[in-house]
Formats: sequence, structure tokens, C-alpha cells
Amino acid sequence: MGEVREQFKSRFGFVMSAAGAAVGLGNIWGFPTRAAENGGAAFLLAYIVLIALLAYPMLVVEITIGRFGRSNPWDSLRMLDRRRVSLWLSSIAGLGTILVPTLVMTFYCIVAGWFLCYMLAPIANILQLTSLAEWLTDFSTSRNLTAAAVFYILTIAIVQSGVRDGVEKWSQRLMPALFILFAALIAYLLTLPGASQGLAMYLIPDMDKLWDSELLISAMGQAFFSLTIGGGSMMVYGSYLAKKEHIPKMAMQVTAIDTSVAFIAGLLILPAMFVAMNHGVQIYGENGELLSSDTLVFAVLPSLFETMGSIGSILAVAFFLLMTLAALTSSISMLEVPVALLQEKTKQKRSLITWGLGLLALLISTLIIFNFQQLFGLVIAVSTEYMQPLTALVTCILGAWLWNRQQVIAELKQGYPELMTGVFWKIWPWYVRVVCPLLIILVIVNTLF
Repeated sequence: MGEVREQFKSRFGFVMSAAGAAVGLGNIWGFPTRAAENGGAAFLLAYIVLIALLAYPMLVVEITIGRFGRSNPWDSLRMLDRRRVSLWLSSIAGLGTILVPTLVMTFYCIVAGWFLCYMLAPIANILQLTSLAEWLTDFSTSRNLTAAAVFYILTIAIVQSGVRDGVEKWSQRLMPALFILFAALIAYLLTLPGASQGLAMYLIPDMDKLWDSELLISAMGQAFFSLTIGGGSMMVYGSYLAKKEHIPKMAMQVTAIDTSVAFIAGLLILPAMFVAMNHGVQIYGENGELLSSDTLVFAVLPSLFETMGSIGSILAVAFFLLMTLAALTSSISMLEVPVALLQEKTKQKRSLITWGLGLLALLISTLIIFNFQQLFGLVIAVSTEYMQPLTALVTCILGAWLWNRQQVIAELKQGYPELMTGVFWKIWPWYVRVVCPLLIILVIVNTLF
């Protein structure tokens, strides 16, 4: 199995694919609104620190396990140690790495479908297809089903082509496009009245807020989920990485890109909010608190674009295209995880497995859409608030405590011969043994209580 396994063609391809898996709606939608709710620049500063303290060390663990196993996350975890307790724990973590991305995809593609609709609505208005534009922006079962199905087809079409011709090829196209759209939107929005207020809130920290416990916990949760720790994607992408590659350096590059996208998203969203407020659009509720993130994206920003005439239509298309591309780079990584498992276990054609799993996920999404009030929030909570942190914790225990130290050294030294003399090895082993589990437990405890 190891001899015929696909690998990423280039380092750039891996970095773009892994960064694409991490960069998604959580960065571009979730991070800026969390920052706005928690003091702007103070939240940004805490987030950057916690990315370094928690997310990066765990990212190295997951990529290293994936490359060592050269297999899907389930089998890679079971290769670490054959003792009974290790196999029991690896079964828990392995199941989590399959279920988490699969469940996340079932609600993620619904939300991504909304962005797709909001991207097409201004075009429909320009073409004077008013009824179509209204249908695209109205919350309805037919709209949600159609949009989710279209987004699933886009995801399946990319993943079925394989690692090099699908995941890597399209990640190398979509990620640069993401940055170009960001640059164009930010350059324009920063020229508008009110943008400087949002920029000041985002870049000038109130140091008193930095030590607020609620802000720190929120920043820790955002940092943890930002790199999809416990989601299986990084492990499976690591399994496609050549042995010659320097894992700590490549993990740092992925972390830097992911953090940069979150930072740039803040440069776009926070000024846009204050531009909207300058145009008379409400962004704060009657209690003085910021409106919810879905209200901001699907109500406030479209209202802003409507006040700007024809240029607003262009901006709306560009913004929601940006969101759609970000969602697509993540959804392909989510589908890749179960596809890798079934392809290796059944030896069936990749296209058959991809379409089968994609349609099964669409069926679950359909169930969620027809029972939206009962299931949408429940699936989000179960997959991201409970299963993902638990999976990450067990993976951390396996990788840091139960995996043979000599095997870890041998795996890392293949792309980093001077490992034992570098600062990285002096800090990383004890850090992921002690600090990372404690921080993950803190995330879990905060969710529970």
C-alpha cells in the first residue's frame, strides 16, 4: 500500500492544500466576528499567541503521525503502538478523525451553499431576474437543498480526481485566487468613510481587555479550530507528504498562511462593518452588543452593498465568491479523509467511493435541512464542540506519550537531519506532552461548563 500511495507533487502543493484545509469559513467568517465581539485588537493579539502555543505544536504531531503511517488516519494511529491501551485509544481517535470531518461537511456544505446563492443573487438582479434573486436570498428548503447539492458536486468533482490532479491542483489555484480577491476588496473598502474606525478597533489593542478570561478562552477555541486540529485532514494530508520534507518548517508555513488569512479577513470584515454603520446599517443590537455573525454576513454586508449602487453589486459578487472559494478549499479536505480510508480498505475506484460518500453526506445534509431547527445546531455542537476536541486530546496522548520516542525522532529526522541539535526538539516533546493536553482539556471544560 505504501509503495503505490499518491504523494503531493511539490512542497507548494502540500502547503496550499494544507492551508486550504485550515482556511475556511472559520477564518473568514468566524474569526473577524469573534474579534469584533471581544475587543478587536486584543483578541487578535491573544489569537496569534495561542496559535503558536497550541495549534502549531499539535499540527506538527498530526502531520508527523500521518507521514509515519502513510495511510488513512485510522490505520496511521494504530501503527503508533500495538499495546492494548494504545489500540483502544487509537480506535477512539481514529473513529473521531473519520466522523468529525464527515459530520462537519454535512452542515458546512449547507452554509457554503448559502454563500454560493448570495454570490449569484447580484448577477440575477443585474440581469433583471428579480424572482430568481429573491429565491436565492430567501431562506427556503428548496433553495437550501439546491445550493447544497451544487456545492457537493463541486467538492466531489475535485476530490474524485485524486491527490495530485484534484486536491493539489485545485488548492494551488483556489488559494492564490483567495488572496487576490482579498487584496482587491480591502483596497477598495479602506477608501470608504467609516473604514478607519473599524481599522483602529482591529489594530489598536486595549491592553485591559487582553487579560479578560472570556476573551482568552474564545481566542483559544478559535486558534484550536482554525487549523482543524482533531479533524483528520492534516493527518491524511501528511500521509501524502514525501519523506524528504522538513515537517516542522512546512507546518510553520501552513500555520503562517492560515493565521495571515484570518488577519487579512479582519482587515476586510471589521472596516466593512463600520462602513455599513456609516451608511445607516445597524451592526449593534439594542443591548449594545454586536449582532450575530450570521446576521452580519447575510444581512449587514448585503445591506451595505445595496447602498453602493452598481459597484456594490460587483463587491457583493467578489465577497461571496471569496467566501465560496474558502469553503471549497476546506470541504475537499473533509471529503478526502473518509475517501482515503475506504479507498485503502476496499481497493475500489476512487471516483466510485468519492461519489458514494459525497451522496451519503448530501443525504444527511438533506435530513438536516428538512429538520433545520432541531438538527443544524445539534450537529455543529456534537462534531466541533465535543468530538473534535476529544479526538485531538486522544491523538495528543498517543503521539506524545505512547508513540516510541526513537520512532518519532527517526520520522522527523528524515527531512530534518539536524533535529537533535535544534531548538525545536528541545522544546516540542515535553511541550506536547504537558502543555498541549492541558490547553485542550481547558477547551473541553469550557465547552462543558
